[in-house]
Amino acid sequence: MEEIETEEEKLFKKHRKERKELQAKIQAMKNAVAKNDKKRRKQLVEEVAKFEAELELRHEEELKQLTRSLDKSSTVGSCANGFANLELEIENGKAIKPSRVSKAQKRREKKAAQDREREERIAEAEIENLKGARHLENQKLAEILAKRQLQIKQIPSDGHCMYKAIEDQLKQQGSLLTLADLRTQAAEYMRSHADDFLPFLTNCNTGDMYTPVQNVEVIQADSTPITVGEEYGKKPIILVYMRHAYGLGEHYNSIEQLTDLPTEDVC
Repeated sequence: MEEIETEEEKLFKKHRKERKELQAKIQAMKNAVAKNDKKRRKQLVEEVAKFEAELELRHEEELKQLTRSLDKSSTVGSCANGFANLELEIENGKAIKPSRVSKAQKRREKKAAQDREREERIAEAEIENLKGARHLENQKLAEILAKRQLQIKQIPSDGHCMYKAIEDQLKQQGSLLTLADLRTQAAEYMRSHADDFLPFLTNCNTGDMYTPVQNVEVIQADSTPITVGEEYGKKPIILVYMRHAYGLGEHYNSIEQLTDLPTEDVC
């Protein structure tokens, strides 16, 4: 017996098809641009981001509309069934007794309502993210790095992101320094150059100042790059500072050479 697709399954199937079609379109656009045409490839990065954002926004809106439609249909259907049963009981001369809902049914209904609310919150959050500070920051950074034929290399957000980003950059230059080595060296340097760092260490309650490597370039979305240690005269390692990367705070990522346009496997 052939199974009947639900409305949700039909919508998800439609969304998967549209994502595949978009990826095929993006691939065709990439193939049509010469790799040495940096200006056109930069424009293409922006166009791809726009297409993907518009598609996700439309999919989220369609999902919300379907959820509202199903909720309304479920309510109407329940009322209709209730009236039909009531009329049948009256016709048969039976005593009209309110039907009791089991505890298990109440739990299922409560969970279903919570799941719907959660899905709606997720959809709203995703829509907001496409318009929010994190999305705009990512777009700006992608444009800044693309001009230099670079792209972000993701670093885990585990409290060590700055040191791990530096470790990754140094590895690309052949260094064997580990995260522990970098933390140790940083601590030793700060202790031996306390006067250089004390002006930046202040009491959070009073605001008063507390009493007694290689150069690094930090790229940000909304300010010019900051270079530390220019006196060494060597090629800098490069970090990306992201103010809005996570809800819990700022984040550092590493970088790598831009190999191709960033695309996401959405299958």
